[in-house]
Amino acid sequence: MIKRIILALFIIVVIGGGIVGFNLFRTKMIADIFANMKLPPVPVTVTEVVPGNWTPGIEAIGTASALQGTDLSTEASGIVREIYFRANDAVTQGQLLVQIDDRQEKADLDAARATAALAQTTLTRARKLQERGVQSTSTLDTAAAEAVSAEAQVAKLEAVLTMKQMNAPFGGTIGIPRVDVGQYVSPGTVYATLQDRSQMRVDFSLSEQQAALIRSGMTVSVNPEETETTVSGTIIGIDPKIDPNSRLVTVRALLPDAQGALTPGQFLRVRVNLPEESNVIALPQTVVASSLYGDSVYVVRMETPEGASGAQEVARQVFVTLGRRSADRIEIRSGLKAGDKVVNAGQNRLSSGAAVKITDEPAPAAN
Repeated sequence: MIKRIILALFIIVVIGGGIVGFNLFRTKMIADIFANMKLPPVPVTVTEVVPGNWTPGIEAIGTASALQGTDLSTEASGIVREIYFRANDAVTQGQLLVQIDDRQEKADLDAARATAALAQTTLTRARKLQERGVQSTSTLDTAAAEAVSAEAQVAKLEAVLTMKQMNAPFGGTIGIPRVDVGQYVSPGTVYATLQDRSQMRVDFSLSEQQAALIRSGMTVSVNPEETETTVSGTIIGIDPKIDPNSRLVTVRALLPDAQGALTPGQFLRVRVNLPEESNVIALPQTVVASSLYGDSVYVVRMETPEGASGAQEVARQVFVTLGRRSADRIEIRSGLKAGDKVVNAGQNRLSSGAAVKITDEPAPAAN
């Protein structure tokens, strides 16, 4: 009985040892196969590092305004008798826009003119009598004063009549009427907005550090948020005072070629173009990968792996120091040199030391 038990245990040990040994052998063979397997090169596209000219810029947010633009308001009170414009009409300087009822003032002016004519006649008669010696000097002085007073009254009423007529102070596009015929208005009532959009301006703010880099005459590029239109202009004014609360400086640029592309009050993205610099390395921002360890790019180099018969293209991760950004490009301050080939597509499938193949179009990423 004992011999049978020992024989059974021996058989179990032999079979179990064989299974374990086979599994160990299989695992080692698989590891050797993968260790010696050569992965196919990863297809990538590259950008060659070529130092060139760089136009740095300062980005800001601005607001569009017309070269001339204002809200038109009434100077006198009264009933609106006539409105001589419609919304979005093009008006010229001096054009009559609104007429306030002025019948009473016209009647008063006629009476004042009659009084002035009588005063002038009385003055003329007094002078002739004074020359004959039959009129006193005091009577002549009184007549002269009354004539001057009457003329002043005429001038006053003429000015009042002028205030009853609302004329365009400059040419431009007028907005929606804000008053109606028959409405009573008081001085200061806004009746429309007038904007000369033939030339536009943009006002924006910069920090005091940024403001120290700009000068009048520098060019700016302006983009409305909702369109891809780009309008160029020139800085015409820099506020000489820094706002003590926001620490910002207000800057104004003239946009002479807007030609209706901008609207007063519109939100704008502004870029101030600083002087051009040469021998700067700038690459597309998409080539840079950021991680907790820093910013890096993959550079393709020719290397001869250990045991290989010849050199091959290998991607190496290189850490770089980044600088300024402009549009879709970024400045590389250190880590690269002229002639380096930087991977610009396909880097998501790379690891440092991976074999690569430079192509015109990389293979699509696996789903």
